[in-house]
Amino acid sequence: MVDHVSGENVNQVVDKSKGGEESGAVAGGDALAGGRGYELPLLLFGGFRTLIDRVHARLADEGHPDMRPAHGFAMQAIGARGATASEIGRRLGVSKQAAGKTVDRLLALGYAERADDPTDARRKLVRLTPHGFAALARSAAIFDDLRAEWAATLGADGVLAMEAALRTVVPPETAFRLDATSWLGAP
Repeated sequence: MVDHVSGENVNQVVDKSKGGEESGAVAGGDALAGGRGYELPLLLFGGFRTLIDRVHARLADEGHPDMRPAHGFAMQAIGARGATASEIGRRLGVSKQAAGKTVDRLLALGYAERADDPTDARRKLVRLTPHGFAALARSAAIFDDLRAEWAATLGADGVLAMEAALRTVVPPETAFRLDATSWLGAP
């Protein structure tokens, strides 16, 4: 939705329609379920992307038209108590400068503010404003709605089983990390 290219499959390595056969490394598939190994991460990412895109479409309709996925991640990194730009960068897995650019945008949109750190006068904290907290509360409610839609489609037991399975295979220390950007070449 955010930057989708309609009808284009960008997976050039395993896409037969781009010419040529699949490489031996990805051919064959999973004998147990009929799937292919490369499909699992793409389907998981597709599910993630679908949820995020739908949340942001709803947020736009509900008074937050400039909110982007990166803003939500940054606001989570800021947290309820606030954080410095360096802390935000570390939590997101990006440089202080990259975090600073996102923070500047959050400030301009009214989702965050800069304040003196009460424990260290030399430090500046970035804190969420009431507008920022309201946007996060709306996104949480929308995620609940979307989860209910999935439960209506897959059955409540299906969603619970999917969540339980993911909790089983995803290490607890990485389940709620925000630093996915580092996978794509950011520092």
